[in-house]
Amino acid sequence: MAERNRRALGKEKELLAADWMKGHGYEILEMNYRCRQGEVDIVARDGACLVFAEVKYRRDAGAGYPAEAVDVRKQRRISYAARHYMMRHGIGEHMPVRFDVIAILGEQITVIANAFCISD
Repeated sequence: MAERNRRALGKEKELLAADWMKGHGYEILEMNYRCRQGEVDIVARDGACLVFAEVKYRRDAGAGYPAEAVDVRKQRRISYAARHYMMRHGIGEHMPVRFDVIAILGEQITVIANAFCISD
């Protein structure tokens, strides 16, 4: 699949995940937050909790399950980006933070809340 098509598909699935989140009471604060250290697909609020969500899509399980792609290295990059976001927006350590993975396999959406903890 060409890079442009893969990027467009990724964007489409991130929007699908954001719509799912909105439908389940989340407030979307930002999409595709980037800094030098990494990127967060979706930054949202779920009640009093700040949520950093990573969206992973697989057409089928032939290449593995989507959540498996969020390995320790990816978690570290998301954690760095989350810290940067919080610092940039003046959000202190008192704010409850959660890292979710939104795994989309075909048409099935699975949300793994608290998928991992912030890493150093």
